[in-house]
Amino acid sequence: MSDDLTPAIVGLVRTLRAAGVDASHDRLHAFMDALRQLGASGRGDVYWAGRLTMCADPDDLERYDRVFLAYFEGTSVSARARESRDVRLHAAAVSPTAAPGAAGDEDTTLRTTTREASATERLRHRDIAGLDARERVELDRLLRAFTLPGETRRTRRRDVASRGVIDRRRTVRAMLRAGGEPGRLAYEAPRSRPRRVVLLVDVSGSMAGYADALLRFAHAASRRRDGDTEVFTLGTRLTRVTEELRHRDADTAMRAVSAAIPDWEGGTRLAETLRVFLDRFGQRGLARGAVAVVLSDGWETGDVSELGEQMARLKRLAHRVIWANPRAGRPGFQPTAGGMRASLPHCDQLVEGNTLEALEHLARTVAGAAGGRADDRSRRERARALAAVSAAGTVDGEPTHGVP
Repeated sequence: MSDDLTPAIVGLVRTLRAAGVDASHDRLHAFMDALRQLGASGRGDVYWAGRLTMCADPDDLERYDRVFLAYFEGTSVSARARESRDVRLHAAAVSPTAAPGAAGDEDTTLRTTTREASATERLRHRDIAGLDARERVELDRLLRAFTLPGETRRTRRRDVASRGVIDRRRTVRAMLRAGGEPGRLAYEAPRSRPRRVVLLVDVSGSMAGYADALLRFAHAASRRRDGDTEVFTLGTRLTRVTEELRHRDADTAMRAVSAAIPDWEGGTRLAETLRVFLDRFGQRGLARGAVAVVLSDGWETGDVSELGEQMARLKRLAHRVIWANPRAGRPGFQPTAGGMRASLPHCDQLVEGNTLEALEHLARTVAGAAGGRADDRSRRERARALAAVSAAGTVDGEPTHGVP
């Protein structure tokens, strides 16, 4: 396997992880070992090595195909990879010697695969606001592979399990069916399900370079089948766009969203729109126990002290509050925006939101599975920003006493 392919494979695995596949380090090592065994002579080898090592259940197969399709520019879905693999195996069975030029063709295919994957890997680290039209098309294609399950929680219902607490009712019924003879014990365990995810996307003028990509990210999240996702836009007014984002096609969904939002690239009244959300939806149950994600740069034209009060209300209702700020990914970032400084004490985590890699990290953070260096990075970013707020001493003229 070419060493040039290694960064691209790592990037593919990260994208799989963001799409909901349990892409652990052990599976990554198995993926790399399989590629070495196969010699990685073409894109079909890459496809099958990943499919056989990264997928553990039927749902993973569909996610893997979707991610592979997006990552390699849509030119190698499962049918084409299977056809390519079958032809190569058949040729090897007919003649033990390779046909003239076959090795060169395979080398060309591998170089093409490496080049395309490397370009995708570079795109993961580019600031979304600085992408050109062609790169935005690539970004849109990659965002379609995302998923955004909320952190799992236990419910009151219980499921059959192989171990855990003894299910007395099922155990006794099994004994009665056997005429009172002792039998195997039946077990039960609490049923788990993902928490609701509430996305609050800032579509004001200061977010013009990021709003489209963030809404496409929300589109991928709102179409997940294993939980509830609600999407709202914030500007000069609150707009609920959950239904518009239900469309299967991303472009159709974005056209519906554009028609539904009357304040696209307008002013910013975060405090007022957040108050409307909490009064009309959040306090009535939509935000209770949910993972609330605010995607905004924190610019506020209204009263920042009121924004702090509304964020405190949201914090009391939600299970976790995550703020994704596209500006946080820039060198030397400081929470100078008044809205950001007022909101930060009421956020559990502050994460970046300006690159594809940052959105992958956000997806893992929402799922409660960021862990390791990525999770430490978001906590360090929040702590550093809080320290900057405390050093400033005021929030647009208001004292910051009480900021932890």
